[in-house]
Amino acid sequence: MRKTLNESRISKRAQDSMASFHASAVAEVENAIQNNEWVIVGMAHNIPVQNARKFLKAKGISYKYIEHGNYFAGWKVRLAIKLWSGWPTFPQVFHKGVLVGGFSDLKTYLAST
Repeated sequence: MRKTLNESRISKRAQDSMASFHASAVAEVENAIQNNEWVIVGMAHNIPVQNARKFLKAKGISYKYIEHGNYFAGWKVRLAIKLWSGWPTFPQVFHKGVLVGGFSDLKTYLAST
């Protein structure tokens, strides 16, 4: 399991700030993964995101796509999603509410199922 700072070592004020940091974007992803079998969270102009989408489409798998910004905008919203999931890059691929990982992880995951 990845290391995270223990909540007992984070002030209440900092915890509140962390919880509210682009909470609507996090809620959007949470809602999507509860209501869709497959979800891809990404950003515009990102080749691995495009590849993940093309890969699922080629397999005939429908998915919900959530896009936040691009290389020049939306980084704070994407940061909130990264902090929430613990996954450091995009795309973030979810299947049945479980984080699969990124594009290369998606390929491995589908090959093993």
